[in-house]
Amino acid sequence: MIARLAAAAALAAVTVAAQAATPDPETLKRGEALLNKNCAMCHAIGPTGDSPRAGAPAFRMLGQKYPVESLEEALGEGLVSGHPDMPEFRFEADDVGAIIAYLKSIQQR
Repeated sequence: MIARLAAAAALAAVTVAAQAATPDPETLKRGEALLNKNCAMCHAIGPTGDSPRAGAPAFRMLGQKYPVESLEEALGEGLVSGHPDMPEFRFEADDVGAIIAYLKSIQQR
């Protein structure tokens, strides 16, 4: 009996982890739309293509510099860049989650 309960708990934990690791398509679409609206004028936000502004990093390459999850706090509290042409961005918590999910989905190694 205890072994069955332990197995069921382990299966439930794996299922929850798998669901968390695979965001739903609507979340990914929302993240992409937010980046398209706010960032695409300078950055390549998709899995391919060049950034419209020279020197603006393609978002699919961010994971090569640091973990994408490390952007969560900055996106929620206010993303500020040292470069004067980039406006400050601040997103709501649900939007941050969608943006991070989308960014994780397009990262190239």
